[in-house]
Formats: sequence, structure tokens, C-alpha cells
Amino acid sequence: MDPTEDDSPPDNPDQAGDPAASSDLSDSGSTETAATEELRSGKGSSPRRDATAPPGPASPSGNSANNVTNGNGPRPVSFPIVITKEHRLFIEFADAVRRERYVGLCFGAPGVGKTASARYYSQWDKLAHQLDGSHPIGADDPDTSAEQILAARAVMFTPKVHNTPHHLDKEISYLCDRLGWNVELMLTQGRGVDEQGMLNAAGHAELLIVDEADRLKTAALEQLRDYHDRTGIGLILIGMPGIEKRLSRYPQLYSRVGFVHHYKPMSADEQAFVLARSWPHLRLADTDDYTTNEAVAAIARITSGNFRLTVRLISQIQRVLEINHMSIVTKEVVEAARKNLVIGTM
Repeated sequence: MDPTEDDSPPDNPDQAGDPAASSDLSDSGSTETAATEELRSGKGSSPRRDATAPPGPASPSGNSANNVTNGNGPRPVSFPIVITKEHRLFIEFADAVRRERYVGLCFGAPGVGKTASARYYSQWDKLAHQLDGSHPIGADDPDTSAEQILAARAVMFTPKVHNTPHHLDKEISYLCDRLGWNVELMLTQGRGVDEQGMLNAAGHAELLIVDEADRLKTAALEQLRDYHDRTGIGLILIGMPGIEKRLSRYPQLYSRVGFVHHYKPMSADEQAFVLARSWPHLRLADTDDYTTNEAVAAIARITSGNFRLTVRLISQIQRVLEINHMSIVTKEVVEAARKNLVIGTM
């Protein structure tokens, strides 16, 4: 559950003292609390091919290595992920697909946390920038635990909107081979070198996670099936609800689906747990304060347990608090923040 999925704009310092924000709060219906009175006052390079770089093919045609990793690369992480029930179920699901080398299907509504869980499982935020081939995983990076990264042996890939089977195969092969070479270089020097002095990268990538699988058309899906059959790698397809019905029209691929996981939104209790641990400075864990409980209930009602929407709403709540020089989150603050969001069907 990574709050970096939030696509809302950053706070604008020019909005300080915004009368619209204050008037929204003053119209909220509360007339008795001091807080409400205060509100009314309104105040690339390509991979190096030198002695330190593992041998192998160049990056996919038309793309440098940085283009490959940037498109699927690290996102900034503001605080650690919070383990929810759905996240733990996804971890168990991914372990099963990796172990049995089947095809797994994960689907759920936008913003519930599918991509965040996949990136966490594959350690992709730490691993992606290492796949340029210039140094082994974990080298010169004190914040990276090589054992933690290599535990998953997984590659995460997000296809472009316009994709072809040829480029899909080259990009996936490139990432998996680079992971294999880095594993060999890190595990032991020389063990992975064959008689021709080439690294043996085969077998180290055990799981391929394809996000935004809805973008793939029939030919690209067949290419993924072919890659799965040739390499024996476990394959997880992540998409929107309805992708399972679409794949059922392709019996050769659908017959290989061994595991299915429906990623659901957070429950009210889970959301309260996440709010308390992800934004401790808002003091939303104070269950002895009725005002706080009322605010948490309002957040749950507005977001329906959707994590991305929760992050966007919290961003607006913090903006309203800053504009009005407040420190306590109330129901009126939440309702004012809600008016600044565009919320679609969930």
C-alpha cells in the first residue's frame, strides 16, 4: 500500500489564506466549536560494456537501459508500507505462483493497492535502478539489502500503451537476463561463467509480474504465454475487474491460470489502522476523542476503503489544516477537503 500512487498536485503555497477553503469550512454547519470559529476567520545513458558490466545483448531496440528502468523504475517512498489483509493475501498469492510456476491473475478496482503490493513484493523500487548492468545488486548502496532484494527473484514490467509482441519479448528478456547476471555476480565470483567466459543468467528470475495487463492485446498475450512456456517462469497478470472474463476467451492462456486473487478495498478497521500508522502527525489514532472518531468515519465514508483516494484526501486535509492554522482533524475539515477532489465511481 504505497501512498506514492497519489497523483494529486502538490500543495501550492500561493493558496495560503484561500477564502474558498475557509468559506467551505464555515458553511459546514458547525457553529459552536472554537475550531469552527477559527475556520470562519479564514485566516541515460546506455549500460556500460566494460569489465565490470555483465556480458549480454544490448538494451531493447530504440531504448537505452535507463529508458527500460525509468518506465518501470523506482517511485519515491515517503514512509514504509502498512501490511493489510489484502496485502498479505497478495504476498501469499505471489509466493504460490512463484513456487508452482503457474500463471496467476490479480484484479481489483483502481487505487486499491495492487501495484504497490507488487512493487513491494518484487522490491522493485530498490531493484530497478540496479538493472543497468554496471554493478551487482547491493553494491555501493548501503540502504539496499541484497538478501532482501534477491529473496523474491522477481521482475516487474509495465507495458507501454502502444506495444508489439516483438518489443514486449525483448524488454522482458532484457530485464530477466539483467537480473540473472546480477544474481550470479553477487552470489559468487566466477560461478556463473561458462567455457566461453559468459555469465549463465538462466533460472534466476523466478517470477514475472506484468502490471496494467489490460493494455495487452491478443498477440501480446500470446507472446507472454510463449515466454512463460519457454522459460518456465511464474507469471502474474495484474489488471482491472473484468480481465478474468476477457482472458477466458483465450483457452491456451486461461488453461494455465492456476491462481486468482481479487484485491479488495480496505475495511473500515483496516483504514483506521493505516491512517494511524501512515500519518501519525494527524493523531487519527486517538480513539478517546469523539471528534477524531467522527473524522475517521467521514474519511472511510468518502473513500470507501480506496487507498489512492485516501492519500489524495489526506493531502487536501493537510492543506486545509495549514491554511487555517489548525492541528486537529475534524469532520468539517474532512468535508472541506472533500470538496477539492474529483471522485469517480468506485
